[in-house]
Amino acid sequence: MSNFFLLMQQELLLTAIIFILLFMKLSAVEWKPKNLLLIVNILLTINLAAGFFFNGFGYLFGDMFQTNELLRLEKNMLNLGTLIISLQSYNWLMKHEHIVEFYLLMLSTLLGMFFMLSSHNLLMFYVGLELASIPLAALANFDLDKRRSSEAAMKYIMSSAFASGLLLFGISMIYGVAGSLNFSDLQAAASTQPLFLFSFILLIAGFGFKISAVPFHLWTADVYEGSPVAVTSYLSVISKGSMIFVMTSVLFTVFDKLFYNWYNMMAVLAVLSMLIGNLFAIRQQNIKRFLAFSSIAQVGFILIGVTGGDHAGFSSVVYFVLIYLFSNLAVFGVISLVSAEKGKENIDDYKGFYKTNPMLTWILAIALFSLAGIPPTAGFFGKFFLLLAGAGRNNYLLITIAALNMVVSLYYYLRIIKAMFMDANERPIEKVEMTWSPKLAMGICVAGIVITGVVSGAYEYIYSLVK
Repeated sequence: MSNFFLLMQQELLLTAIIFILLFMKLSAVEWKPKNLLLIVNILLTINLAAGFFFNGFGYLFGDMFQTNELLRLEKNMLNLGTLIISLQSYNWLMKHEHIVEFYLLMLSTLLGMFFMLSSHNLLMFYVGLELASIPLAALANFDLDKRRSSEAAMKYIMSSAFASGLLLFGISMIYGVAGSLNFSDLQAAASTQPLFLFSFILLIAGFGFKISAVPFHLWTADVYEGSPVAVTSYLSVISKGSMIFVMTSVLFTVFDKLFYNWYNMMAVLAVLSMLIGNLFAIRQQNIKRFLAFSSIAQVGFILIGVTGGDHAGFSSVVYFVLIYLFSNLAVFGVISLVSAEKGKENIDDYKGFYKTNPMLTWILAIALFSLAGIPPTAGFFGKFFLLLAGAGRNNYLLITIAALNMVVSLYYYLRIIKAMFMDANERPIEKVEMTWSPKLAMGICVAGIVITGVVSGAYEYIYSLVK
């Protein structure tokens, strides 16, 4: 029994927080928004801290559930990202009447992601995926008075249902061929026979939808634009990051025999994602749509690391997701504040932003530099290790295409920085007042961008866990 509590410590603690929030909602006490947010953030902080203690390693439920040191690190990264999003959303949630419901849905999806990460069986993976996906549609519709929010939820649930159908069809055929859904059995049964490969392609399509890889990306921009900024940041970082972890682990361990088959798939998806993501990002005016296509291009770079197919490739992917978490959430932190206080969401609105909000401008600039991969920010080192892992397979054409796409991405990231610092605006966004909560969140993000780049121990630690 003690082994059960150790192995499922993070899942059980998250479940306990969900029940605490549920009892608070059902109680007769009228909680003030300020007190409620303080309690939730304290609980999320405890949840994050507890993930670093009393760690157990092993299997449960007939080897369907596994826990190890790398999985705990990945879960702690998701916990950290969720806490940062909660802190950043303070101004928006203070004006919302359904605070508890927001956290119940968000933590339910996070719990599903934890089960996905720890799955050692495709059935466990699918159950976790559904638990993570269904509440996300409700979150996308959380701006109840806005029609575009309902539209975003509808598009997400329809696209998600189609992708889940493909995924489940692929899983059923894999079971028919291999006679098992356990990862250890699938690793032994993996083969290049046509039916197994077709089933595997359907599995890749399901992964591609969740990470917004081209051509499975069509839902992304509309859902990002229509959802509240807090939900957009959660979709962009936490949801996508968790699926990247699962996909990389499954490819490297379960289907390692099919490396030369999925290598070509990943290379094609990487090139398409970088090209389409960059070309469409250049044309965007709405900053959330801009970040949607930016995130698609970033997935292309991540897939180059996946093509490495070794410990360096796996390590570079986990390391980059950590950097992406800090960089993207710093951008969304500024956008969330401006959207909640001023209702501005277009790039042109940020012209002259430096004159009225110098601190927020610098935070946004540092984060954009990191996303563009400009040294000495962490984003440069993240992309460097991804390209280095991809170059290990001597595919220099793929690396050249990635390098050219980095130049293109530099243009549209600098476009926003130019608007903030150099472009004139007769009516710039007025000064945005910040409370301690978003200040703390953005401080963590900026510190993460600097520290994970300058201190080499982060990558070395991840590499030691993968190895």
